[in-house]
Amino acid sequence: MSTNPDTHAVYWPRGRKTIAYQPVSERLSTLEGKKVAFLWDYLFRGDEIFPMIEEGLAQRFPGVQVVGYETFGSTHGSDEVAVLNALPAKLKEMEVDAVISGMGC
Repeated sequence: MSTNPDTHAVYWPRGRKTIAYQPVSERLSTLEGKKVAFLWDYLFRGDEIFPMIEEGLAQRFPGVQVVGYETFGSTHGSDEVAVLNALPAKLKEMEVDAVISGMGC
C-alpha cells in the first residue's frame, strides 16, 4: 500500500483465463436457402419475438427454413443440462446451418 493518501490499490475485476482461445467457425455469407434453428430459454417474450424474426428472415432470405425453439426445449432451468448436451447431435441430425439463440434479460 502506498503511503500517499491520494493513491489506492487497484484490483482487476476479471479473473485469469481458464480456457484456451478457440477460433470461431466461418460465418455464412447468406441465410438464403439455409436451415436456421431458434433456441430460447423460455423466459422473456420469445413466443412473440421469434415469429417476427422468422417473418423478417423469410422476407430477406428466400428459401430459409426455420426449426422452432420448441423442437429443442428450454436452454434454461431444470432440463438445461440435458437440452444443451443433446444440442450438437440434434443440430447435426437436422442439418441445421445456423442458430439464433434468445434469452430473457
